[in-house]
Amino acid sequence: MAVPAIRINTLVDLPLRTMGDHVLYWMTATRRTSWNFSLDRAIELAHQLDKPLIVLEPLRVGYQWACDRFHAFVAQGMADNAAAFAAADVAYHPYLEPLPGAGKGLLLALAERACVVVGDDWPSFFLPKMQQAAAAKLRDADVRFEVVDSNGLLPIRAAGDQVFGTAHAFRRFLQKTLPDHLFHRPAATPLKGLKLPTTTIPTAVQQQWPATTDLSGSVASLSQLPIDHGVGPVALCGGERAGRAQAKTFLAAKLAKYVDDRSVPDKDGQSGLSPWLHWGHISTHEVVDMLWQAEDFSPDRLAPKATGSREGWWGLSAPAEAFLDQIVTWREVGFNMSSRVADHTRWSSLPPWAKTTLLEHLGDDREFVYDLEQLAAAQTHDPLWNAAQKQLVNEGIIHNYLRMLWGKKVLQWSKDPRIAIEHLVALNDKYALDGRDPNSYSGIFWVFGRYDRPWGPLRPIFGAIRYMTSENTQKKHDCDGYLERFNGPPATTKKTRAKATTTKQSDMW
Repeated sequence: MAVPAIRINTLVDLPLRTMGDHVLYWMTATRRTSWNFSLDRAIELAHQLDKPLIVLEPLRVGYQWACDRFHAFVAQGMADNAAAFAAADVAYHPYLEPLPGAGKGLLLALAERACVVVGDDWPSFFLPKMQQAAAAKLRDADVRFEVVDSNGLLPIRAAGDQVFGTAHAFRRFLQKTLPDHLFHRPAATPLKGLKLPTTTIPTAVQQQWPATTDLSGSVASLSQLPIDHGVGPVALCGGERAGRAQAKTFLAAKLAKYVDDRSVPDKDGQSGLSPWLHWGHISTHEVVDMLWQAEDFSPDRLAPKATGSREGWWGLSAPAEAFLDQIVTWREVGFNMSSRVADHTRWSSLPPWAKTTLLEHLGDDREFVYDLEQLAAAQTHDPLWNAAQKQLVNEGIIHNYLRMLWGKKVLQWSKDPRIAIEHLVALNDKYALDGRDPNSYSGIFWVFGRYDRPWGPLRPIFGAIRYMTSENTQKKHDCDGYLERFNGPPATTKKTRAKATTTKQSDMW
């Protein structure tokens, strides 16, 4: 099936160069060989033109927060991709840039004789600016350049210019619109039985920009790169195979108790898929397809009316509906905003009511104020917050429920909410495997009122912003094992547990 036109964004609108040597797929965000609309589009054009396909998958060293942790995860994904492309006899060029700027000219060198360049449409971090810069050079070289949206079930352009201020409004729009797109899915196995003319990476390219051969992601393999070696690799392994294994484990072992366990730190009932989703190692389409098969889903189970309700629209079990609300509604509302709001990572993007109430309480007394160094080192008075920060630093993730608390406390402990935003973005982007992502930014800015509403009563520092405390979190959810895991054995003081009275939080991160 042809890639839907709504998922194709043409950055350089020139005719296909039928006399070119190959189709070039520049893989930068959708780093996988299955369930990938970008790869499907490149294969589609290669078939149409009867040309070979070349796949370039690079990773720069000069971007902010480049470190061993992220490079290892990407390199492990490259290893999976290298094996899959080799089996399909597709020319693949993995390139870990050895020095800042060393990769300059590589894309153009492979594009000069290309019929067309296909890229990944990713609406956040430095990627849009990088693609605009590439588009200017490809335009000068008379090469057509398309980027393709593989980000979620709903094409990011399906909402037009609409930016949704609440999850309910976006969910209602999804329920009205998604059925038209739900079954236009990328190919599950696009390389299986692939028959295209073959080629190799040009010798001149190999000599100037040799492919990276060590894709283990080991500390030794990354030691010579000018990146942050203080943020080391973690136990989680990158790549399509690991991401798929994580999805299968979650659906088989955790989904049934997802509603009850997802917010409990000691039970760890979350999907844990966000690192692989962020790096493009697994597709939402594939995860949802696995769920559909497990639940025997069919289109006639969809509710006939869009209500915006979190439950009931899919016609599936309660755990499946709850999980779909996370991986579809909450994940994709972030892509809706990041693709339309240029300042979505800044204070200026908050809703007016949130900025007003926070500034009205700017002068409120703060019992504790911590700087970025103290926060990064988990040097606060709050054991639960410290445990969450230690998990972030050591494992590259934070338990989803505690990530919300983690953000709320930084707001409370900062002398200015604008500084709190800077600190949270810095901590998340530096350490989190799923940082630098539209969904991560949704979570951070939810702390300050995005996708939320005013709450009463007014509180010091927070004003009308939703409030959370570590004390109530520990009353609501078992945290003892989590605290011991990251902080060591508990103190001898006895802790009592009582029913919390705070409003239920959404597990939206």
